[in-house]
Amino acid sequence: MTYYAHSTENPDKTDWQSLEDHLKNVANLASDFARDFNAAEYAYAGGLLHDLGKYSSDFQKRLEGANIRVDHSTAGAKEARTLYHPAQSRILEYIISGHHGGLLNYGSDESGLEERLHKTYLPDYSAYRDEIALPDLKSVRFTPKPISKKIGFSISFHTRMLYSCLVDADSLDTEAFTQPDRSSLRGQYEPWDLLFKKFEDHMAAKMSGAEENRINRYRREIYEQCQEKAALPPGMFSLTVPTGGGKTLSSMAFALEHLKKNGLKRIFYVIPYTSIIEQNADVFRKIFGSRNVLEHHSNFDPETLDRENFVSGAEILKLSSENWDMPIVVTTNVQFFESLFSSKRSRCRKLHSLAKSVIILDEAQMLPTGYLKPCLSALSELVRNYGSTVVICTATQPKLGELLDESVRPVEIVRSPEELYGAFRRVHVRDLGELDDAELSARLKEHRQVLCIVNTRSHAKKLYDALPGSGACYHLSARMCPVHRRKVLAEIKTLLEEGAECRVISTQLIEAGVDIDFPVVYRAMTGVDSIAQAAGRCNREGRLASGEVYVFRSTEPHGRATSWQRRVAEIGEMVLDGADDPLALSAVGEYFQKLYFYEGDDGLDKKRILPSLEDRCRELAFPFEDIDAAFSIIDEGTKEIIIPYDDNARSIIQELQNAIYPGKVARKLQGYTVSVYPNEFKELERARAIDLIGDRFYVLKDKDGYSEETGLLNRNFNGSDGSLLII
Repeated sequence: MTYYAHSTENPDKTDWQSLEDHLKNVANLASDFARDFNAAEYAYAGGLLHDLGKYSSDFQKRLEGANIRVDHSTAGAKEARTLYHPAQSRILEYIISGHHGGLLNYGSDESGLEERLHKTYLPDYSAYRDEIALPDLKSVRFTPKPISKKIGFSISFHTRMLYSCLVDADSLDTEAFTQPDRSSLRGQYEPWDLLFKKFEDHMAAKMSGAEENRINRYRREIYEQCQEKAALPPGMFSLTVPTGGGKTLSSMAFALEHLKKNGLKRIFYVIPYTSIIEQNADVFRKIFGSRNVLEHHSNFDPETLDRENFVSGAEILKLSSENWDMPIVVTTNVQFFESLFSSKRSRCRKLHSLAKSVIILDEAQMLPTGYLKPCLSALSELVRNYGSTVVICTATQPKLGELLDESVRPVEIVRSPEELYGAFRRVHVRDLGELDDAELSARLKEHRQVLCIVNTRSHAKKLYDALPGSGACYHLSARMCPVHRRKVLAEIKTLLEEGAECRVISTQLIEAGVDIDFPVVYRAMTGVDSIAQAAGRCNREGRLASGEVYVFRSTEPHGRATSWQRRVAEIGEMVLDGADDPLALSAVGEYFQKLYFYEGDDGLDKKRILPSLEDRCRELAFPFEDIDAAFSIIDEGTKEIIIPYDDNARSIIQELQNAIYPGKVARKLQGYTVSVYPNEFKELERARAIDLIGDRFYVLKDKDGYSEETGLLNRNFNGSDGSLLII
């Protein structure tokens, strides 16, 4: 009898895929992926075992059309437990049993993996023995070296990486059989030699056209030092370069040269904010071409890419987003870290691509503090056990080295960060002490061009309302949909370039990599890292001898920092009181040192992810599902409200109402949404201010509920714009 893995519509089965072929194909693919981290034998065994349950007559009847449910994932896990030592079988049990539904908690006889493997009945699958010879793993040893005695973390991470190899191999082989046309689109990127040449040509043209001045000489030195340090072997690095120092291209120069010298495979650029990721991805596409750069986040729609017309371009990029099979991947902190702690097949599928890669963490001070220790543990694992290089890249270097094991302490790429800070210093910071809104608005009216950044949306709205009649005045907050914000920012930039009068009141969203240049910036008291980001919007182009940054403490109830902001503001105030220059590297270092000290272990791992992996590590009993649920960088519970902001939005909303597949249409509306918290969402529902399209898309019913000046209206709402990260 021939056993099959996948069927077609052909009843004579001549073009069905045999189960033996599928298992061997998956085993070979998975072992190729895992060879990058010395785990090919385990991955090969997992590939052979994963679909053993399809050797049952019940499953074969299902392929022939019988309407029966068959558990085909548990059989291979049970067989692994029978054949191998527990220290070897447990990892295989996790990855095989979860290769469709996701990695399970170990659990007990009543739940999780243990409950699954103690099922009393599975259809007979013993026919596999006539076709499949399972490997002997007795001589195979577990190779990862735990960091700081975190044995549980290391083994669980290894399990997730092997799981990634298996599920990607399974997906690719299944796709090659069931959708060969789609499968043929994969891997259509250009070779590294050509990409090296494209970058060299771009930089040669850029440097030859650059004016010979002091700043450009420093930029060239930074670039050259990045190329020099690239000759070092893979490891953990830091790159401390001030705003305006050419950090993006210099870090890419390091990554390319380092990849070439060390035989690495991919480059990942991990970025916290939409504005930065869109900007950097666009820069890289112009240099390397669209077919070689994957921009991966929830707001990106490949269909909108028309800069380079390559065959099936949008489809190729969509396919690459499934497993990050692209030379250069630009993604978000949320995508990157939540995938590293996920239990789900779709999110884990891409993780093996991180092995033997260069990973650049841009704006690294934005690593989520509440998950900082788990994030650093994952980065350390990638460096120590998976042949990767990590570059912690920022103008305001957080004190991460003190939280890392000595074996992975970062090596600084540039020779003198302090000298660079002095060379690129463009602002002077003054502490104004306490100000009420009347005093603050009076000061703002005195400046022809000024930006004021506050901590809450309510404060931004009230300050904005206090400035009418004082020339061009703008409000910016996450109460405005992205299309609206982009429109306002374009107007602001035009006024600034023309030297016209322009005053802007904003929440901290403008600090998220927005390329804008004011001569004067006011910042409500906050953490030193945020003050530095605010300073990055002041005298950005260096047109003045020095820009002015004023820090103040609001005395208004609506202007006081809330919860987390209050904590970082208190620490920021300590540093500000004791430093001549609060933006100097020593002051920034002191700020992060104090922040991490006051947070303590509990604050830097607020969901106790690391302890949960060590509690039962000797049994290899890991709570994969629980960790997935716990590790959520963006606060859960917010709802997206679609705003009928303009004719384009209204047209797409109409299309959404009539769509057979609304999810695809909804992607076009991502620039027209505002996030609201549950209490406000309920208030909007009670007021019947929103319509529901389908079962998950909420649309603001009346445009009168949205202001052209300040966005979504709700007098009862106050809060910060801290949740600006994207998936």
